[in-house]
Amino acid sequence: MKRVSLRLSWAMLGVACAFAGSVAGNEANAETIAITGGKIVIGDGSAPIENGIVIVRDGSVVAAGTAVAVPVGARTIDASGKWVTPGVFAGFTRLGLSEVDAVNGTNDKSGGNSGFSAAIDIAPAIDPFRSPFAVNLSAVVTRAVVAPDVANSIFAGQGAIADLGADSDAVTKARAFQFAVFGEAGAANSGGSRAGNYLHFRAMLREAQDYAAGRDTFDDDLLKAEDAKALLAVLRGETRLLIHVEGANDMLRLIELKREFPVIKMVFVGATEGWRVAPQLAQAGIAVIASALNDLPATFEMLGATQSNIGRMKAAGVKVAIGMINDRDSHQLRYTTQYAGNLVSLQRVPGATGLSWDEAFAAVSSVPADIMGVGDRHGSLKSGKAADVVIWDGDPLELSSAPTTVIIDGVEQPLSNRQQRLRDRYARPTEGDLPKAYDR
Repeated sequence: MKRVSLRLSWAMLGVACAFAGSVAGNEANAETIAITGGKIVIGDGSAPIENGIVIVRDGSVVAAGTAVAVPVGARTIDASGKWVTPGVFAGFTRLGLSEVDAVNGTNDKSGGNSGFSAAIDIAPAIDPFRSPFAVNLSAVVTRAVVAPDVANSIFAGQGAIADLGADSDAVTKARAFQFAVFGEAGAANSGGSRAGNYLHFRAMLREAQDYAAGRDTFDDDLLKAEDAKALLAVLRGETRLLIHVEGANDMLRLIELKREFPVIKMVFVGATEGWRVAPQLAQAGIAVIASALNDLPATFEMLGATQSNIGRMKAAGVKVAIGMINDRDSHQLRYTTQYAGNLVSLQRVPGATGLSWDEAFAAVSSVPADIMGVGDRHGSLKSGKAADVVIWDGDPLELSSAPTTVIIDGVEQPLSNRQQRLRDRYARPTEGDLPKAYDR
């Protein structure tokens, strides 16, 4: 009986601590902060503003610029000699879905053998207590697109937008988009044929239409009712359809399908050969979340790989952001700013096409937020946006720069993580009262 009582006491203590943390978070969210004297990057592609001021109140940006008054009673952070930017909005990740990819017990990227495809909702599986959250937060990633991986279908399920704040509520927006695969990956899940992939893709959309219309022709062997329900939001244009596609010809086939289903809001992910069909992408109004540095023909659908891909698409009028599909996308979101910086450096290579500094930073902040349909609230330091703010000790796109302050939703975040603590512990080990394994 005492044992049960003790368990209940610990449980009640946990609830009390969680409630206290929630109250503390709400109080911090209501704080007014003035960041003064820094080089302000709005994140919308405009040039940095020297000696600017950013005002944060109640979790939102109130103002950012030069002619900004500091409210009485605001907590002031002096950013003189530093850069102030919106947080990085990681364009494509599997954040919080895997601790160790090779260990099944920690890998929740896909629906596995559940039998469901489009109906899978990845939001409940996003675990903010996994180490990649703290590691990437300390590297200034504040929001991320989190997508499921495919299991036994070309449709993987519904992805989410997550924030990396140090709390237990990571999901900013659940069921934010549907994710599917096309090309080589799609063919592998459609009997090994690109023709089968095309037919399967079209047939599943048609089955969802039949389900909505209550037609007797609905084939539940091809598509379960729950999956059909999930695809209805795509067919109505209520939910974006992110499609992993690399080859130019496959992109053209999807553009043809879009003509048949014009309401669908397609977004291409990866798009290594996007430069080959950039005019068609721009004309179709299809945005792209591209892998920034693919320059080797890793597969036959990537024979046209070039680091100029993003720059050429941007020059053709395609809305393009930086993502990291199948590129350590569960753990190394922090490479996002490095990739953006490399595209800036590419401008100096004869014959290559990169991005300007302003364009590159927008490609990891406001542009991915806009593409995902949350640009009205996230991705920049414009008035009314969520206060995801980073203060850097140098140029954000330089590898030598590091954050000194990270704020998410108006709350200042801790910048330490387990890897840093392990480094510090063993950099100069000393003997303690307990074996090191038991000494925090």
